[in-house]
Amino acid sequence: MYCDFFGFSEKPFTITPNPHFVFLSSIHREAFARLLYGVDSRAGFIALTGEVGTGKTTMLRTLLTQLDPDKYTSALIFDSCMSGEQLLAGVCREYGIEVDEKNRSGHLDALNRFLIKQNSAGQTVVLVIDEAQNLAPDVLEQVRMISNLETERDKLIQIILAGQPELNDVLRRHDLRQLNQRITVRCQLTPMKLDDTVQYINHRLKIAGSRIPNIFSPAAIKRIYRFSQGIPRLINVACDQALVMAWTRNNFAVSSSDAAEVITELQPGDGYTGMWCRISRWLFARK
Repeated sequence: MYCDFFGFSEKPFTITPNPHFVFLSSIHREAFARLLYGVDSRAGFIALTGEVGTGKTTMLRTLLTQLDPDKYTSALIFDSCMSGEQLLAGVCREYGIEVDEKNRSGHLDALNRFLIKQNSAGQTVVLVIDEAQNLAPDVLEQVRMISNLETERDKLIQIILAGQPELNDVLRRHDLRQLNQRITVRCQLTPMKLDDTVQYINHRLKIAGSRIPNIFSPAAIKRIYRFSQGIPRLINVACDQALVMAWTRNNFAVSSSDAAEVITELQPGDGYTGMWCRISRWLFARK
């Protein structure tokens, strides 16, 4: 709605994970470096945890896009509500593996042959399982069985388990201690600090094609930071609604009071009624 008004080529603050807009704060850079190290060193199991909205999925998609296809073969599983056999079938499907016998042993045998072939060709196979905190214990045990596919010298597959902090609680279960012990690289995403939030907002505006300086005033950014507590998804929601407000008022800048008004409407239970009533009045007034 407001892209033409501000001169954006696309909306800068969508909540859809988009590697094009990736911004690595100091916290994200450290986690990303750990992910790369784990994959490059063939650590076997890697765990990435973070609160809702901290950017796990965006980081994972960025990682996969940066892996050289001449050296890495990767797959992403994002549906974590499945059985062990469904997981195996999904993994084989994502890697394009043809399976003759559509059962657990058939999928496992086909996957093993694929991994050995990839290893012989010098390829590192990477499997990312997102929202892993939702996997049932027996499915996580199946994941561990996949990791048992190895040669005398190398792990044949690098598995990244990504999820909310509850994933750590699941992994600490006594019956999953073998899996927990195999995780050699652990990364944690925490909310951004104020300085990173400032850079994050300006980065997304720049990527979207903004040529207007200081669209968000420092005071507005501080209010958005306090509301979001440095969580990227909440920053995006607040910034997007603040831009809508500025657009309806024909302003090229978001003030502290604008941010405060938007944040009030975004508080739990308040909904978007005030914002959308204002937009409707503005649209009808211009007809």
